[in-house]
Amino acid sequence: MNFFRRMMVGRYGSDQLSMFILVAYLVLHLLSSLLRFAPLSWLSTLLLAFGLYRMFSRNLVKRREENMRFCNFLRPFFDWCKLSSVKRKDRDHAYFKCPNCQQTLRVPKGKGRISIHCRSCGAGFEAKS
Repeated sequence: MNFFRRMMVGRYGSDQLSMFILVAYLVLHLLSSLLRFAPLSWLSTLLLAFGLYRMFSRNLVKRREENMRFCNFLRPFFDWCKLSSVKRKDRDHAYFKCPNCQQTLRVPKGKGRISIHCRSCGAGFEAKS
């Protein structure tokens, strides 16, 4: 165990992008074994090699920048998933988007037609809750 700790000192290790690459490798590898399609197998091997290269890299700044770009690219998807989960669980409120700044606004349900004012930009609009 100490051998692995000493080996990884000064190396990047794993992050969100590395985990994504590993999952993509596993999916492609399973598909290539089921379909018996050689190019898919080569692609999965290249993904694994790239993931290992990133984990054992000593260029920490570049790996952090890659991970940050990956996280920023996927941030809208994760925000949408989180908001849709909250909307599904919250039965007492309706959610609207401000037409001016696209901020998500929460208002109580069952109040009829109401005037909604955005806290971010101050724009007002009417909607049925």
